Amino acid sequence: MNFPLIMLILLVITGGISLLDRFALKRHRAPEAQGPWWVEYPKSFFPVILIVFFLRSFLVEPFKIPSGSMIPTLLVGDFILVNKYTYGIRLPVANVKIMPINEPKRGDVMVFRYPENPSMDYIKRIIGVPGDTVTYHDKQLSINNIPVKMESNGEYTYIESGLNYVYSRRFLESLGEQNYSILINPEVPDMHIAGVRPFPHRENCSYNDSGFTCKVPEGNYFTMGDNRDSSSDSRYWGFVPEQNIVGKAFMIWWNFGDLSRIGLSIK
Repeated sequence: MNFPLIMLILLVITGGISLLDRFALKRHRAPEAQGPWWVEYPKSFFPVILIVFFLRSFLVEPFKIPSGSMIPTLLVGDFILVNKYTYGIRLPVANVKIMPINEPKRGDVMVFRYPENPSMDYIKRIIGVPGDTVTYHDKQLSINNIPVKMESNGEYTYIESGLNYVYSRRFLESLGEQNYSILINPEVPDMHIAGVRPFPHRENCSYNDSGFTCKVPEGNYFTMGDNRDSSSDSRYWGFVPEQNIVGKAFMIWWNFGDLSRIGLSIK
């Protein structure tokens, strides 16, 4: 469901009826008389829709985490807030940048439109920015031939869909200005080569059973999930174009299953 488009349509309809009543319909009834329901209802909803549309389009937008690809940073069921202006002001619906502000940085947690289906929103961590060479071999990440610092931080257990317990090793990874936790499952292969699909700039990447190397083209970003062995990300479906960016995730505002997560910042 394209919620921004629905909001825009409602805004145009309610705003149009409000203007029509003010400059035309109102002249044909008594000064204190109310208009028909199809005029009064849209007039009442117009200010609310306008405020919601402005907030969601230019300031913050809420999202819900549907999968475990960002565990342990984000859990299934987390409701998060996304800053819509960190990476520049964009036109609603069209998502065209009209005012640049900041560029996405390595380590940021970013929401974007899934390149294979732009009607879907994805959330991943930015690993490579334009011009970077991203290498991932034997579950060690390197940027421009420099290994990313990893420190072992014990084990991590979680329940997947159904009642399947997953045992992973937890590491603290440092990338750019961000320090965050990732999960690695030693029992899962480094790469599922069969899962790599054709994608734009596929020639920038080389794969083997132990990993890959990708050169990030201009105007694109390389993303990965923090749950490294349980994430569909740029390794398999390619780069994220700049025009697909939605915003930067910055806070968890609700989780029905764990109220202690409310208010946690996203790093």
